[in-house]
Amino acid sequence: MATMITEECINCGACEPECPNTAIYAGGVEWELFGEKHPPISNDFYYIVPEKCTECVGHHDQEQCAVVCPVDCCVPDPNHVETEEVLFARAVKLNPELAGLELTAANSKFHK
Repeated sequence: MATMITEECINCGACEPECPNTAIYAGGVEWELFGEKHPPISNDFYYIVPEKCTECVGHHDQEQCAVVCPVDCCVPDPNHVETEEVLFARAVKLNPELAGLELTAANSKFHK
């Protein structure tokens, strides 16, 4: 499932640079996917675009936004439950250099 940022967000911005898929945006900022702009999902606090979130599969063994969040507001999004296969396919589409990568405990929380 994608990760989401709850309303407890203090807008510190610690999460944004940690995302390997540039899926995190400040409140009120349009998001972009493959050159197409979209309206902000939140105007009040940082948000994660589900269409770009891979839960860091292919990159890290846990969601980096959650690791750095000082208020623990980066949590699983129950509205976007997805398998490792779906998340990794998205990661490869967003980051073609990951094609052919073997998923292990070092780059997917599903292998712990």
